[in-house]
Amino acid sequence: MKEIIAIIRPNKMAATKEVLTVLGFPAMTAHRVMGRGKQKAIIDEVSFEIQKEELHKKEGSMRYIPKRLMMLIVPDEDASLVVEAIMRVNQTGQIGDGKIFVCPVDEAIRVRTKEKGEEAIT
Repeated sequence: MKEIIAIIRPNKMAATKEVLTVLGFPAMTAHRVMGRGKQKAIIDEVSFEIQKEELHKKEGSMRYIPKRLMMLIVPDEDASLVVEAIMRVNQTGQIGDGKIFVCPVDEAIRVRTKEKGEEAIT
């Protein structure tokens, strides 16, 4: 099994969930997070009004910007499909498109039924 962790733009969350659901991966955990990459922030990404006009022209003027972090566990053979789907929905070619991390998962256990392994995630 693999854990796929994706950090994406907030405005891409609904489309990403929709595509993953259509592909058969509706189960996920999602969080609202704040962060930044090497560019230090993108002013156009914020969802509130900026009063000072000169700040609209600056990159890197903010410490953190809103993002969405989503995590899902998938069977090994489906990891590349899920990663490709997330990339297709979220890739704009602009700074701030996000990151995807793929990590191994040693075990999964469904608390209610005590199912283990892939049975616990399907």
